[in-house]
Amino acid sequence: MRITSQSPCRVDLAGGTLDIWPLYLHHNNAVTVNFAVNRYTSCSITPRNDGAIILRSRDLAAEESFASLEELRSAKKYKLPLLAYAVRFFAPETGLELDSHSEAPAGAGISGSSSLLITICGAFNKWLNTGYPIERVRELAQNIEAQILRVPTGCQDYYPAMYGGISAIELRADGIRRVAIPVEAPDLESRTVLAYTGVPRNSGINNWEVTKLHIDGDKKVHRNFDQIAAIAHAMRGALERSDWNETARLLREEWSFRKKNAPGITTELIDHLVAATRRAGSVGAKVCGAGGGGCVFFLVEPGAKTRVAELIAKEGATVLDVKVAPAGLKVKLVK
Repeated sequence: MRITSQSPCRVDLAGGTLDIWPLYLHHNNAVTVNFAVNRYTSCSITPRNDGAIILRSRDLAAEESFASLEELRSAKKYKLPLLAYAVRFFAPETGLELDSHSEAPAGAGISGSSSLLITICGAFNKWLNTGYPIERVRELAQNIEAQILRVPTGCQDYYPAMYGGISAIELRADGIRRVAIPVEAPDLESRTVLAYTGVPRNSGINNWEVTKLHIDGDKKVHRNFDQIAAIAHAMRGALERSDWNETARLLREEWSFRKKNAPGITTELIDHLVAATRRAGSVGAKVCGAGGGGCVFFLVEPGAKTRVAELIAKEGATVLDVKVAPAGLKVKLVK
Protein backbone atom coordinates (compact mmCIF):
# COMPACT_ATOMS: atom_id res chain seq x y z
CA MET A 1 0.00 0.00 0.00
CA ARG A 2 1.14 3.54 -0.77
CA ILE A 3 -0.45 6.95 -0.23
CA THR A 4 0.27 9.72 -2.75
CA SER A 5 -0.79 13.35 -2.64
CA GLN A 6 -0.16 16.68 -4.32
CA SER A 7 -1.22 20.32 -4.03
CA PRO A 8 -0.45 23.53 -5.96
CA CYS A 9 1.66 26.55 -5.05
CA ARG A 10 0.33 30.12 -5.34
CA VAL A 11 0.87 33.70 -6.50
CA ASP A 12 -0.32 36.41 -4.11
CA LEU A 13 -1.84 39.51 -5.72
CA ALA A 14 -2.74 41.76 -2.78
CA GLY A 15 -3.16 41.80 0.97
CA GLY A 16 -0.16 39.69 1.93
CA THR A 17 1.13 39.90 5.53
CA LEU A 18 -2.34 41.04 6.61
CA ASP A 19 -3.11 37.32 7.00
CA ILE A 20 -0.80 37.06 10.04
CA TRP A 21 -2.80 37.07 13.29
CA PRO A 22 -3.58 39.54 14.83
CA LEU A 23 -2.73 42.10 12.12
CA TYR A 24 -5.96 41.64 10.18
CA LEU A 25 -8.07 42.33 13.26
CA HIS A 26 -6.94 45.97 13.17
CA HIS A 27 -7.96 46.79 9.58
CA ASN A 28 -11.36 47.09 7.92
CA ASN A 29 -12.32 44.68 5.14
CA ALA A 30 -9.09 42.70 5.51
CA VAL A 31 -8.70 40.24 2.66
CA THR A 32 -5.90 38.54 0.75
CA VAL A 33 -6.24 37.88 -2.98
CA ASN A 34 -4.26 35.06 -4.60
CA PHE A 35 -4.40 32.28 -7.18
CA ALA A 36 -3.10 28.72 -7.35
CA VAL A 37 -0.53 27.86 -10.02
CA ASN A 38 0.37 24.56 -11.63
CA ARG A 39 3.68 24.27 -9.81
CA TYR A 40 3.00 21.38 -7.46
CA THR A 41 4.37 19.78 -4.35
CA SER A 42 3.90 16.04 -3.99
CA CYS A 43 4.65 13.23 -1.58
CA SER A 44 4.23 9.52 -1.11
CA ILE A 45 4.04 7.48 2.09
CA THR A 46 4.99 3.80 1.99
CA PRO A 47 4.44 1.95 5.27
CA ARG A 48 7.18 -0.39 6.48
CA ASN A 49 6.97 -3.61 8.48
CA ASP A 50 9.56 -2.36 10.96
CA GLY A 51 9.79 0.87 12.92
CA ALA A 52 12.33 2.63 10.72
CA ILE A 53 11.48 6.08 9.35
CA ILE A 54 13.14 7.20 6.12
CA LEU A 55 12.65 10.76 4.85
CA ARG A 56 13.63 11.86 1.32
CA SER A 57 13.35 15.05 -0.71
CA ARG A 58 13.89 14.63 -4.45
CA ASP A 59 14.17 18.35 -5.21
CA LEU A 60 16.68 18.93 -2.40
CA ALA A 61 18.50 15.63 -3.10
CA ALA A 62 18.50 14.98 0.66
CA GLU A 63 17.70 11.98 2.84
CA GLU A 64 17.75 11.14 6.53
CA SER A 65 16.69 8.08 8.46
CA PHE A 66 15.81 7.10 12.00
CA ALA A 67 15.59 3.67 13.60
CA SER A 68 12.32 4.57 15.32
CA LEU A 69 9.85 7.35 16.05
CA GLU A 70 11.53 7.81 19.41
CA GLU A 71 14.87 8.42 17.74
CA LEU A 72 13.29 10.96 15.38
CA ARG A 73 11.65 12.78 18.30
CA SER A 74 14.90 12.98 20.24
CA ALA A 75 16.92 14.39 17.34
CA LYS A 76 18.21 17.94 17.93
CA LYS A 77 18.17 18.96 14.28
CA TYR A 78 16.70 17.75 10.99
CA LYS A 79 17.87 17.88 7.39
CA LEU A 80 14.21 17.81 6.29
CA PRO A 81 12.27 19.60 9.04
CA LEU A 82 8.95 19.86 7.16
CA LEU A 83 8.83 16.11 6.83
CA ALA A 84 10.19 15.36 10.30
CA TYR A 85 7.80 17.67 12.15
CA ALA A 86 4.80 16.19 10.32
CA VAL A 87 5.89 12.68 11.32
CA ARG A 88 6.37 13.85 14.90
CA PHE A 89 2.81 15.13 15.06
CA PHE A 90 1.02 12.20 13.42
CA ALA A 91 3.18 9.65 15.29
CA PRO A 92 2.42 6.56 13.19
CA GLU A 93 2.61 3.21 14.97
CA THR A 94 4.67 1.66 12.18
CA GLY A 95 7.70 2.67 10.17
CA LEU A 96 7.44 4.46 6.86
CA GLU A 97 9.22 5.92 3.89
CA LEU A 98 8.16 9.51 3.17
CA ASP A 99 9.26 10.90 -0.19
CA SER A 100 8.60 14.52 -1.18
CA HIS A 101 9.12 16.76 -4.18
CA SER A 102 8.53 20.45 -4.89
CA GLU A 103 8.33 22.16 -8.28
CA ALA A 104 8.82 25.57 -6.64
CA PRO A 105 12.38 26.92 -7.00
CA ALA A 106 14.32 27.56 -3.80
CA GLY A 107 13.01 30.63 -1.98
CA ALA A 108 10.58 31.42 -4.79
CA GLY A 109 7.99 33.04 -2.52
CA ILE A 110 5.17 31.02 -4.10
CA SER A 111 4.48 29.04 -0.91
CA GLY A 112 6.28 25.83 -1.73
CA SER A 113 6.73 24.99 1.96
CA SER A 114 3.09 25.73 2.83
CA SER A 115 1.87 23.65 -0.11
CA LEU A 116 4.20 20.80 0.88
CA LEU A 117 2.84 20.76 4.41
CA ILE A 118 -0.74 20.60 3.11
CA THR A 119 0.37 17.78 0.82
CA ILE A 120 2.08 15.83 3.61
CA CYS A 121 -0.59 16.41 6.25
CA GLY A 122 -3.27 15.45 3.73
CA ALA A 123 -1.45 12.19 3.04
CA PHE A 124 -1.11 11.32 6.74
CA ASN A 125 -4.75 12.27 7.33
CA LYS A 126 -5.78 9.74 4.67
CA TRP A 127 -3.37 6.99 5.73
CA LEU A 128 -4.09 7.12 9.46
CA ASN A 129 -7.81 7.88 8.98
CA THR A 130 -7.64 10.77 11.45
CA GLY A 131 -10.69 12.34 9.84
CA TYR A 132 -9.55 15.96 9.96
CA PRO A 133 -11.65 18.30 7.78
CA ILE A 134 -9.66 20.38 5.32
CA GLU A 135 -9.75 23.50 7.51
CA ARG A 136 -8.25 21.50 10.39
CA VAL A 137 -5.52 20.29 8.03
CA ARG A 138 -4.78 23.96 7.24
CA GLU A 139 -4.58 24.85 10.92
CA LEU A 140 -2.24 21.94 11.55
CA ALA A 141 0.04 22.77 8.59
CA GLN A 142 0.20 26.42 9.63
CA ASN A 143 1.10 25.54 13.21
CA ILE A 144 3.81 23.09 12.13
CA GLU A 145 5.36 25.73 9.87
CA ALA A 146 5.34 28.22 12.76
CA GLN A 147 7.14 25.65 14.93
CA ILE A 148 9.85 25.31 12.29
CA LEU A 149 10.25 29.01 11.44
CA ARG A 150 9.82 30.14 15.08
CA VAL A 151 7.84 33.18 13.96
CA PRO A 152 4.09 33.66 13.36
CA THR A 153 2.86 32.49 9.97
CA GLY A 154 -0.02 33.78 7.87
CA CYS A 155 -2.96 31.68 6.70
CA GLN A 156 -3.32 32.70 3.04
CA ASP A 157 -0.60 30.44 1.61
CA TYR A 158 -2.48 27.25 2.47
CA TYR A 159 -5.80 28.00 0.77
CA PRO A 160 -4.61 27.74 -2.86
CA ALA A 161 -3.05 24.39 -1.90
CA MET A 162 -6.37 23.32 -0.37
CA TYR A 163 -8.77 24.50 -3.08
CA GLY A 164 -6.90 25.68 -6.19
CA GLY A 165 -8.40 28.44 -8.33
CA ILE A 166 -8.52 32.19 -7.76
CA SER A 167 -9.38 33.17 -4.20
CA ALA A 168 -10.30 35.88 -1.76
CA ILE A 169 -9.30 34.94 1.78
CA GLU A 170 -11.58 36.91 4.09
CA LEU A 171 -9.88 37.72 7.40
CA ARG A 172 -12.49 38.54 10.05
CA ALA A 173 -12.92 38.51 13.79
CA ASP A 174 -15.37 35.62 13.50
CA GLY A 175 -12.99 33.49 11.45
CA ILE A 176 -11.23 33.02 8.15
CA ARG A 177 -13.16 32.18 5.00
CA ARG A 178 -12.06 31.37 1.46
CA VAL A 179 -14.31 32.59 -1.36
CA ALA A 180 -13.70 31.73 -5.02
CA ILE A 181 -13.37 34.74 -7.35
CA PRO A 182 -15.19 34.07 -10.64
CA VAL A 183 -12.39 35.00 -13.03
CA GLU A 184 -11.96 33.10 -16.29
CA ALA A 185 -8.63 31.29 -15.84
CA PRO A 186 -7.48 31.72 -19.50
CA ASP A 187 -8.07 35.48 -19.20
CA LEU A 188 -5.75 35.73 -16.19
CA GLU A 189 -3.22 33.32 -17.70
CA SER A 190 -2.93 35.39 -20.88
CA ARG A 191 -1.96 38.39 -18.74
CA THR A 192 0.43 36.60 -16.36
CA VAL A 193 4.22 36.40 -16.49
CA LEU A 194 6.01 34.90 -13.48
CA ALA A 195 9.76 35.43 -13.17
CA TYR A 196 12.20 33.80 -10.74
CA THR A 197 14.99 36.22 -9.78
CA GLY A 198 16.98 33.95 -7.48
CA VAL A 199 17.14 32.82 -3.87
CA PRO A 200 16.17 35.66 -1.48
CA ARG A 201 18.75 36.95 0.93
CA ASN A 202 16.21 37.40 3.75
CA SER A 203 13.81 34.51 3.29
CA GLY A 204 10.99 34.59 5.84
CA ILE A 205 12.34 37.63 7.68
CA ASN A 206 10.64 40.60 6.02
CA ASN A 207 7.11 39.67 7.12
CA TRP A 208 8.16 39.13 10.72
CA GLU A 209 10.02 42.45 10.91
CA VAL A 210 6.95 44.29 9.63
CA THR A 211 4.68 42.34 11.97
CA LYS A 212 6.79 43.36 14.97
CA LEU A 213 6.64 47.02 13.94
CA HIS A 214 2.85 46.77 13.59
CA ILE A 215 2.43 45.12 17.01
CA ASP A 216 4.77 47.69 18.58
CA GLY A 217 2.43 50.44 17.39
CA ASP A 218 4.41 51.94 14.49
CA LYS A 219 1.88 54.44 13.10
CA LYS A 220 3.47 54.57 9.65
CA VAL A 221 3.30 50.79 9.23
CA HIS A 222 -0.29 50.77 10.52
CA ARG A 223 -1.30 53.44 7.98
CA ASN A 224 0.42 51.56 5.19
CA PHE A 225 -1.50 48.41 6.08
CA ASP A 226 -4.74 50.40 6.13
CA GLN A 227 -3.92 51.27 2.52
CA ILE A 228 -2.92 47.69 1.63
CA ALA A 229 -6.18 46.37 3.12
CA ALA A 230 -8.19 48.88 1.11
CA ILE A 231 -6.26 48.02 -2.06
CA ALA A 232 -6.80 44.27 -1.60
CA HIS A 233 -10.53 44.82 -1.00
CA ALA A 234 -10.75 46.94 -4.15
CA MET A 235 -8.72 44.43 -6.19
CA ARG A 236 -11.12 41.67 -5.27
CA GLY A 237 -13.93 43.78 -6.70
CA ALA A 238 -11.95 44.66 -9.83
CA LEU A 239 -11.24 40.98 -10.52
CA GLU A 240 -14.88 40.07 -9.98
CA ARG A 241 -15.76 42.66 -12.67
CA SER A 242 -12.83 41.59 -14.90
CA ASP A 243 -11.68 45.21 -14.80
CA TRP A 244 -8.05 44.67 -15.75
CA ASN A 245 -7.13 48.35 -15.94
CA GLU A 246 -8.20 48.86 -12.34
CA THR A 247 -6.52 45.60 -11.30
CA ALA A 248 -3.25 46.84 -12.82
CA ARG A 249 -3.51 50.22 -11.09
CA LEU A 250 -4.15 48.55 -7.75
CA LEU A 251 -1.26 46.14 -8.27
CA ARG A 252 1.12 49.06 -8.81
CA GLU A 253 -0.26 50.83 -5.76
CA GLU A 254 0.02 47.73 -3.56
CA TRP A 255 3.66 47.27 -4.55
CA SER A 256 4.40 50.91 -3.71
CA PHE A 257 3.01 50.63 -0.18
CA ARG A 258 4.63 47.24 0.40
CA LYS A 259 8.08 48.66 -0.40
CA LYS A 260 7.48 51.45 2.11
CA ASN A 261 6.81 48.87 4.82
CA ALA A 262 9.88 46.77 4.06
CA PRO A 263 12.55 48.25 1.77
CA GLY A 264 14.40 44.90 1.81
CA ILE A 265 11.51 43.32 -0.10
CA THR A 266 13.03 44.46 -3.39
CA THR A 267 16.45 44.16 -5.07
CA GLU A 268 18.29 45.98 -7.85
CA LEU A 269 17.34 43.24 -10.31
CA ILE A 270 13.67 43.34 -9.31
CA ASP A 271 13.51 47.15 -9.62
CA HIS A 272 15.24 46.95 -13.00
CA LEU A 273 12.84 44.29 -14.30
CA VAL A 274 9.77 46.20 -13.14
CA ALA A 275 10.98 49.36 -14.89
CA ALA A 276 12.22 47.67 -18.07
CA THR A 277 9.12 45.58 -18.69
CA ARG A 278 6.83 48.62 -18.68
CA ARG A 279 8.07 49.44 -22.18
CA ALA A 280 7.30 45.90 -23.32
CA GLY A 281 3.72 45.82 -22.06
CA SER A 282 3.79 45.15 -18.33
CA VAL A 283 1.10 47.21 -16.57
CA GLY A 284 1.89 46.21 -12.98
CA ALA A 285 4.21 43.99 -10.96
CA LYS A 286 4.93 42.86 -7.42
CA VAL A 287 7.15 40.43 -5.56
CA CYS A 288 5.61 37.16 -4.40
CA GLY A 289 5.76 36.42 -0.69
CA ALA A 290 8.24 38.12 1.61
CA GLY A 291 10.52 39.18 -1.24
CA GLY A 292 14.21 39.99 -1.11
CA GLY A 293 14.46 37.83 -4.25
CA GLY A 294 12.30 34.90 -5.29
CA CYS A 295 9.50 35.38 -7.83
CA VAL A 296 7.95 38.50 -9.31
CA PHE A 297 4.45 38.54 -10.79
CA PHE A 298 3.91 40.74 -13.85
CA LEU A 299 0.44 41.67 -15.12
CA VAL A 300 0.75 42.39 -18.84
CA GLU A 301 -1.36 43.80 -21.64
CA PRO A 302 -3.17 41.37 -23.95
CA GLY A 303 -0.71 40.14 -26.57
CA ALA A 304 2.37 41.29 -24.62
CA LYS A 305 3.09 38.08 -22.70
CA THR A 306 5.77 36.72 -25.06
CA ARG A 307 7.43 40.10 -25.43
CA VAL A 308 7.64 40.66 -21.67
CA ALA A 309 8.85 37.11 -21.02
CA GLU A 310 11.63 37.42 -23.62
CA LEU A 311 12.82 40.69 -22.09
CA ILE A 312 12.88 39.20 -18.59
CA ALA A 313 14.92 36.23 -19.78
CA LYS A 314 17.33 38.56 -21.59
CA GLU A 315 17.87 40.51 -18.36
CA GLY A 316 18.93 37.38 -16.48
CA ALA A 317 15.82 36.12 -14.68
CA THR A 318 14.05 32.81 -15.31
CA VAL A 319 10.48 32.85 -16.63
CA LEU A 320 8.28 30.13 -15.13
CA ASP A 321 5.51 28.94 -17.41
CA VAL A 322 2.44 28.78 -15.17
CA LYS A 323 -1.30 28.39 -15.47
CA VAL A 324 -4.07 28.61 -12.90
CA ALA A 325 -4.33 25.31 -11.03
CA PRO A 326 -8.08 24.55 -11.01
CA ALA A 327 -8.07 22.15 -8.05
CA GLY A 328 -6.35 21.83 -4.73
CA LEU A 329 -5.18 18.92 -2.60
CA LYS A 330 -5.54 15.46 -4.14
CA VAL A 331 -4.83 12.31 -2.13
CA LYS A 332 -4.87 8.74 -3.45
CA LEU A 333 -4.52 5.35 -1.84
CA VAL A 334 -2.60 2.98 -4.12
CA LYS A 335 -2.76 -0.76 -3.41
